[in-house]
Amino acid sequence: MSSMSTRVARAQGVGGLEPSGQGLARAGMTARLLAALDVFLSESLRRGPAEELGRSRVLVGANAVLLFCCLVFLLYVPRTAFPVAMGAVGVVCMAGFLASLLLLRRGVSSRLPGLLLCAMLTGGFLAAGLRMPDPHVGTHAICMLIPMLSVYLLGPRTGFFFVVVGAVGVGALLPLWHGVQAGLWIRAVCAALFMLGAWGLSWLILAARDQANQAMVRALRSLRENEGKLTSLLENTEDIVCSVDADGRLIAANPALGEMYRELIGTELAPGDFLFPERAPERLRVRWQQCAAQVMVGKRVRFEASPSKLKRPRVLDISLNPVFDVTGTRVVGMTVFGRDITDRKEAEARLGEMHRSLLDVSRQAGMAEMATGVLHNVGNALNSVNVSVNLLAERLHQSRLPGLKKATDLMASHGADLGAFFTADGRGRQLPSYLQALASQLTGEREELLEEVDTLQKSVEHIKSVVSMQQEHARFAGVVEPLELTALLDDALRLQAVSFERLGIQVKREYTEGTLVKVDRHKLLQILLNLLSNARQALVESGRADKQLTIRVERMVSERLRIAVQDNGVGIAPEDAPRLFTQGFTTKKDGHGFGLHISALAAAEMDAFLSCSSEGRGQGATFTIDLPISGEESRA
Repeated sequence: MSSMSTRVARAQGVGGLEPSGQGLARAGMTARLLAALDVFLSESLRRGPAEELGRSRVLVGANAVLLFCCLVFLLYVPRTAFPVAMGAVGVVCMAGFLASLLLLRRGVSSRLPGLLLCAMLTGGFLAAGLRMPDPHVGTHAICMLIPMLSVYLLGPRTGFFFVVVGAVGVGALLPLWHGVQAGLWIRAVCAALFMLGAWGLSWLILAARDQANQAMVRALRSLRENEGKLTSLLENTEDIVCSVDADGRLIAANPALGEMYRELIGTELAPGDFLFPERAPERLRVRWQQCAAQVMVGKRVRFEASPSKLKRPRVLDISLNPVFDVTGTRVVGMTVFGRDITDRKEAEARLGEMHRSLLDVSRQAGMAEMATGVLHNVGNALNSVNVSVNLLAERLHQSRLPGLKKATDLMASHGADLGAFFTADGRGRQLPSYLQALASQLTGEREELLEEVDTLQKSVEHIKSVVSMQQEHARFAGVVEPLELTALLDDALRLQAVSFERLGIQVKREYTEGTLVKVDRHKLLQILLNLLSNARQALVESGRADKQLTIRVERMVSERLRIAVQDNGVGIAPEDAPRLFTQGFTTKKDGHGFGLHISALAAAEMDAFLSCSSEGRGQGATFTIDLPISGEESRA
């Protein structure tokens, strides 16, 4: 009991409501007065509702006061010239008040005693006014008790009857009975009006009190419901919840803490006990003291702990929060919350292992995607190599070198008479002009072969750069260099020129003035070759006679350029447009769906943006590359 009293006192101190000695004296006096009033009440009234008990106590007090007034009045009557009937009025009133007290002592309701009291008060006041010679008795202050007591004890409606009776008696009956002067009439009417006004004010006070009581009842009901929910929540939760005072003693705890406390300490935890006594493990107690010291200065502490003495290994997430007084400046205790996060820790460990596995799988997938990209880009370049090699073979088969061999053999067979052969023989005379024509043809063939070898060399160089770029990708990004954009476009078109010419594709160039851009040459060339290859296939599939491909370069804003590759081929269906750059998606029968996806990734690495637009099937398509002029990766 002493510990409980200590906790109550502390709780009052926490709320800032610690009573003073004078307050305790007033509370004791009120309690004694109420106990004295309850002596005159029946057991059912004492145990009844609070509102009924309050009216009963007021009835006892009013009866006691009026009895005392009647006794004083009876002692005063013999000393005056009042008629003997005045004494009879006092005796009747005393009998009525005593009867009211008797009904309170034995009854179960305050209704009948209240009616008797109001009737005795109103009737006695009017009777005394009629029998007394003093005409001013009707304006006595006691008349204000009629509205006050009748409204409180009987309610506004029943009380209004007694108030009207009293007001009519004071304001009309008594002045007529005594025949008072005009000035006294005004006082009497004012007294009657004041009684009616007192009834109205009493009714308003009662209504306000009833509303306040109803609001309080609703608040208490809501408080009890919330308290029940909170209690149920704390008792049924598996988390640890408790509150501790400033000395480290337990105030309240839920069953989860009690169960863990028995496992950890080996004893039951009761309110008022230290949360970690001397018998607790030294390491645990020291850590608690360190954390509690931080909380008592207003800090919030959170840590993880896994006590070894528990029946099964558990990891606890413990949070200590300070509790401040009403001023918000002094810490008077703390709340402790503990959550079992063992499952979460195990899940995090499994997630970490899964993450490492995913990294390995992702690395392998990346290597596969890189290999696919290498094959695709090398395949595009090999198409140009194949065209160049076929053209070289065709030109070599059609070469005029055998004619030169025949001419040299003819001159060798006439080596002894070479002069006569050139002058007399008809074949000899034609041989110089033949050699001159043959030399001109061989010179042209040489220039064509050298040009095709140059194209072949560029294709091989592009293959080497693709392989090298993929090999070095893991170590550093591609080299960014300033270059003439139109020259790079011409190189890309030159690699596809032979196939375009054979297929009857007209290439239209719409270039702006030459502009230097800083980009990775091979990444941009890779994208252009993919777009040109796709445009060639789209034009072939369309079967159009007027196959046309347009390459357009234009400045968009001050720091960006746009390259557009436009064809009048088969076009793109609207439902295929959103998936066009997705890996594995293709509209070709023999396609693999890697070209545009790899091109989009390469564009993103250069801070560029690859997009496509088409009005539908059979309407052609336009692929655009928006890239920065400066080459800086700072696209908004």
